[in-house]
Amino acid sequence: MMLTIRPARPSDAPLVFQLVRELADYEKLLHEVVASEADVTAALFAEGARAFCDIAEVDGEPAGFALWFNNFSTFRGRHGIYLEDLFVRPAFRGRGIGKALLAGLAKRCVEQGYARLEWAVLDWNAPAIGFYEGLGATVLPDWRVCRLTGPALEALGRG
Repeated sequence: MMLTIRPARPSDAPLVFQLVRELADYEKLLHEVVASEADVTAALFAEGARAFCDIAEVDGEPAGFALWFNNFSTFRGRHGIYLEDLFVRPAFRGRGIGKALLAGLAKRCVEQGYARLEWAVLDWNAPAIGFYEGLGATVLPDWRVCRLTGPALEALGRG
């Protein structure tokens, strides 16, 4: 097996969008995907883009992806990476691809002097939780993700 991890290119936008949809389907959240391929293209490849994507390929075939952006820790006074999405297609699981994607991001953190690599995991996804804990990650029990979207976001934003 020849595993390659590479930065996504503009020509990968349809693939990235497809992988996002596959992840959403796995998470039983496909109905929540409102983004378009054009949205993904703009977010990742427009001038000044602030989101990034790594593609994993096995023998030249797309196997998975990691989509991430920089965050900042006020407590540590340094940037970090927030992993928005990590997904390995079912046919490629168990081959170390997810670990390789995470290791690439960890390496980037170390090389850039970043404070941490963070992400969220659904509480029902026991295989993913076990995988992350096996890598040394701590699943933070005292923290809950908060989110404003749609009308609530608009209402707060309008004051």
